[in-house]
Amino acid sequence: MPFFAYKGRNAKGELMQGVLEGADSGAVADQLFGNGVTPLDITQTSRAVTSGSEEGFFERLFEKKVTSMDVQLFSRQLYTLLKSGVPIMRGLAGLQESAISKSFGKVIKDLRESLDSGRELSAAMRRHPTVFSNFYLSMVRVGEMTGRLEDVFLRLFDHLEFDRDMRERVKTATRYPMFVMIAMLLAMIVVNIFVIPQFVKVFESFNSQLPLMTRILIGSSNFMVRFWPALLVGSLMAFFGWRAYINSVDGRMWWDRVRLRLPIAGKIILKGTMARFARSFALSMKSGVPMVQALTVVSQTVDNAYLASRVEGMRDGVERGESILRTGVAAGVFTPIVLQMIAVGEETGSLDDLMDEIGQMYEREVDYELKTLSAQIEPIMIVFLGAMVLVLALGIFLPIWDLGKAALHK
Repeated sequence: MPFFAYKGRNAKGELMQGVLEGADSGAVADQLFGNGVTPLDITQTSRAVTSGSEEGFFERLFEKKVTSMDVQLFSRQLYTLLKSGVPIMRGLAGLQESAISKSFGKVIKDLRESLDSGRELSAAMRRHPTVFSNFYLSMVRVGEMTGRLEDVFLRLFDHLEFDRDMRERVKTATRYPMFVMIAMLLAMIVVNIFVIPQFVKVFESFNSQLPLMTRILIGSSNFMVRFWPALLVGSLMAFFGWRAYINSVDGRMWWDRVRLRLPIAGKIILKGTMARFARSFALSMKSGVPMVQALTVVSQTVDNAYLASRVEGMRDGVERGESILRTGVAAGVFTPIVLQMIAVGEETGSLDDLMDEIGQMYEREVDYELKTLSAQIEPIMIVFLGAMVLVLALGIFLPIWDLGKAALHK
C-alpha cells in the first residue's frame, strides 16, 4: 500500500504530522479521525521522505550505531515519563529532541510515526530488530497486555545494566590471558627474526658442531626469515577461515562449547552466562510471561549457542509436561546447589525469586573468580615464560659455554 504524508491537529490543537500507510487518502483520514487527529493536509509520498533530510553516503557510513547504553537510558527515561503521567507521544517527542545519538533519534522518530499510524509500541519496536532484542520486545508486549508498561521499562533498565556489567566482566576475564599470549607470540617472532640471526654470525666462526637446541633455533629462525611472506599469508587465511567457520551454525556451536571448557576462563564465561540466564528468566516470570515463552525468549539472550541449545531443550521438556527441575538436570549445565534451589522454588511456587537469587549467586562467583584471576594465571604464565627463556638460553649460550670450556682445556 502507498504512504501518505499528513498534517493535522489533535484535540488540544497541537500540530501533528507524519506518514501513514493506507489504501487511499480516505483510509488515512479515517485512521487519523480514529486517533483523535483532525487532518489538514494528506498527500501521497514515498517512505524515503520521512527521513527528514537526505544524508550523504559518508555520513551514513560513519554514523555511530545505536549502543546498548542508548537503549538502557531510553528505558529509564520512558519509565520516568510514564510514571509521571506524560503521554507517550509527547514523551517520545521530547526524547527525540534531546537524543545525543543521531541514529537513535531516528529510531525514536520512527517509533512516533508508527504509533501515529495506529501500531502498538511493541510492534513499532519490532521494526528495529538490531536495536531492540526479542527479549526486550516480549517484555514490552507483556507490559502492554498487563497495563504495567512503566514497571516493565524499569525492570528492563535494571536487566540491561546487569547484562552490560556482566559482559564487561567476562571480557575483562579473558582480556588478560589473551594479551599475555599475544605478547609471548610477538616476542618469539622478534627473537627469531632479529635476535637469533645476529648470533648465527658468531656461531659460524666457531667451526664446530653446534648443540641440538642451537641447531633447532637456527633452523626455525632461518625458516621464518626466508618464508615470512608465506607465513603471513597463511596466518591471514587461517584467521579469516577461522572467523568464517565460527560464524557458521556448526562452527559456532562447537566453539561455544569449547569456550566453556577452557582452563580458568571457561568457568568464568559459564558462570557469567548462567547469571544472565537466571536473571532474565526471573524477570520474565515476574512480568507474567508464560514459562514456555519465557524460556524461548531467554534462550535468545544467552550469548552462547551451546547453552542456548540447552535452554531450548529445557523449553521442549516443559512443553511435554516435565518439571523445570527434571529439564534442568537433563540440560547438564547447573550445579547441584542450583538444582536444589530450583526444586525448592517449584515446590513453594516462588521460582522467580529463587532464580533471581541464583543469578545473584552466579554473579558473586564471577566477582570472586575475577578477583583471584591474577593469582590463577600468574603461575601458568611464569611457567611458559620460564620455558621460553630456558630454550633461548640453552640454544644461545651452550655454544659459547662449550667454546669457553675448549679454550680452558687448551
